[in-house]
Amino acid sequence: MTAPRKRFLQTVVEVEGRTETRIVEVPAFEPAPWTADAPLSIVGTSPLRVDAFEKVTGRARFTTDITRPGMLHAVIVRAPIAKGTLTAIDLDAARTLSGVRAVFGPGDAPAATRLFRREVSYAGQPLAAVCADSLDQAERAAGAIAASLTFDLAPHAITGHDAIAPDAPRVRKDGNTIAPDVVHRGDVDRGLAEANVTLSLEYRTPVALHSALEPHGAVCEWNGDHLTVWESTQGIFRVRKDVATALDLPQARVRVLKDYMGGGFGAKNGAGAHTYTAALFASALGVPVRCINDRRAEQTDSGNRPATVQQVTIAARRDGTLTALVLDALVPLGVSGWEGGPAQIFHEMYACPNVRTTETFVYINASGMQAFRGPGYVEGAFALEGAMNTLARTLQMDPVALRLRNLATRDERANREFSGNRLDECYAEGMKRFGWPSSVSRPSSPFSRVKRGVGIAAQTWPTGGGPPSYAHVRINSDGSVDVLAGTQDLGTGARTIFAQIAAEALGARLDTVRAVIGDTERLPYTGNSWGSMTTPSVGPAVRMAAEDARMQLLEAAAQMLDEPVESLSTRDSQILSHAGVCLSFADLCRKLGNVQILGLGSRGPNPALAIVTVGAQFAEVEVDTDTGVVRVLRLVAVHDAGRIINPALAESQLHGGIIQGLGYALFEERHLDRARGVPLNANLHDYKVPTMVDIPAIDASFLVGADPAANHIGARGIAEPPIIPTAPAIAAAVADALGVEVREIPLTPWRVLGALAQ
Repeated sequence: MTAPRKRFLQTVVEVEGRTETRIVEVPAFEPAPWTADAPLSIVGTSPLRVDAFEKVTGRARFTTDITRPGMLHAVIVRAPIAKGTLTAIDLDAARTLSGVRAVFGPGDAPAATRLFRREVSYAGQPLAAVCADSLDQAERAAGAIAASLTFDLAPHAITGHDAIAPDAPRVRKDGNTIAPDVVHRGDVDRGLAEANVTLSLEYRTPVALHSALEPHGAVCEWNGDHLTVWESTQGIFRVRKDVATALDLPQARVRVLKDYMGGGFGAKNGAGAHTYTAALFASALGVPVRCINDRRAEQTDSGNRPATVQQVTIAARRDGTLTALVLDALVPLGVSGWEGGPAQIFHEMYACPNVRTTETFVYINASGMQAFRGPGYVEGAFALEGAMNTLARTLQMDPVALRLRNLATRDERANREFSGNRLDECYAEGMKRFGWPSSVSRPSSPFSRVKRGVGIAAQTWPTGGGPPSYAHVRINSDGSVDVLAGTQDLGTGARTIFAQIAAEALGARLDTVRAVIGDTERLPYTGNSWGSMTTPSVGPAVRMAAEDARMQLLEAAAQMLDEPVESLSTRDSQILSHAGVCLSFADLCRKLGNVQILGLGSRGPNPALAIVTVGAQFAEVEVDTDTGVVRVLRLVAVHDAGRIINPALAESQLHGGIIQGLGYALFEERHLDRARGVPLNANLHDYKVPTMVDIPAIDASFLVGADPAANHIGARGIAEPPIIPTAPAIAAAVADALGVEVREIPLTPWRVLGALAQ
């Protein structure tokens, strides 16, 4: 749904014999959708990224590059235990060291920041902080405090089963468990009774860490009672709200800036301990302060994808028609988090009439979860798609045919029609590109220790956009164009995409358009960059603003040229008429003098339709049955995301998501010491992410076509979808190679060999 647009003019009216100046509303137009056959010259192409020069020359400023006059450095001291009470801490051990300006400990921070408490709930919890002239001095002082800590230890729970055991230690004062979340449709008992085949299977997924190359960090500076925050964040307005709330400030006194960032993946959606620490020190000392997580802090206490244990019951008739789906999931959140579990994809992926999901969320003594690219759906897809592949083998049915038989034609969960869903075409295109399954080269001898196999998995993900977003398009006096939106670029190329949308709608040259983002004080509101919603939310607002500015431009040109507006058009930053008269944007704006052309745009969510991005991925693997090592040979991905604004950037998103999914399938897993509850692999050496040697050949593509029902730019989100089916596709290929399923990821050699032994 597009938010109502209003345009106003100042006019003089006569009222009861006298004249009055009034502001009156005039009718506004609604942009026509960009349909699949619309003649486009900028949208749908892959021009050079507008920020390419800054990035390749090293001029792009990340939060760690921010330097302010007189800036100091803060370091947080973190708990080395999982549960207990801090009984002694020597802050003077730091105060006496060279360069130290201030030290905070228990009781020195506002309660709303949740900083520096004596009760310890997880390893990595902030206990104190120091601020010094240099980072080295701050780290030395933090080490001195850490050496002074003593604790009264208490029992801890670090797994979901630990937390729900009858004698479980209390993780939080309000208990360890949340009431189970049960969602159902149809009659599951009847569906189970009608089935010819019923399978009960257990799947396990690990805690995965975001591992963004740029850690969490902030620089804070006070100017009187106004605070400026430079933050590596996915949501500048969310950070502003968090900081204002925690420090009891009006939001108008907090300004948040974000220029470039080196990855977030869902972990940087709000203010954190580093933000509050920098702000408090800056307030106390009257100078700017920077606080950046080191890698251990980043891997320990910046969020994670929670583990799951999923009990799946899948029932079907002999022809493959699903009759029932049942999920019972246990999800340990950490000490905090939101109830985002694996259930939703079970209700949305297939046209099964009888579905029941039960999610039990529990708290454990570990750092709290945060959203992680495709939260819930990634975990759920591993179990659901694994169960579908097992069902296909049981029925001796092609897994693609099984999926096509149960293809969802509408959103059964919310009882809505799809704006568009071409998953069947994704299957067909993927099969053709992959050569499913006849092109697989299998070993000639059944006794070969190296086995090859193929697998498939599919995905759905809601990409309707929201909450409301606003954008302005300003045409300057020289004819150049600024796109103004208070959003953020996570590295995905948002600046380029918004410039393309605005240039296309205006009829302007792309090199004259600049996107200005990342400032809460000077730009209109947009929401967080999460849930694959930046392009489908902010993009339509940008186009609407550009169309508004274009109409104002044409109205001014019509008066100047004495031509009707309907006879004018724009192209290449020129105004054209049927008579052939050309007037450049620059010439027109110069003649208008100081009159500013400012187009306004807005976009809200559309609750009437189910707007989803869907896709299918195919994997071929090689498994060494002597060592248990899995090597992925190739991956083919085909996704349906409506109109692709910039194919090169979109393909990059596919590759990035698939590579993260590969890591989730094969390597990534946080390990906590069972006895002490502390992380054992809080670095990028022992927490392995894929490197170039691990990445296979990737053939990633999108279906061609727009979705005009989704929004008037025809685009849906693409950031989350590619990670969702990768792990189950790889696991299916491993099962095909070995003839036995490995139902727990990552697919480490010991798990593969264990499955073979059984």
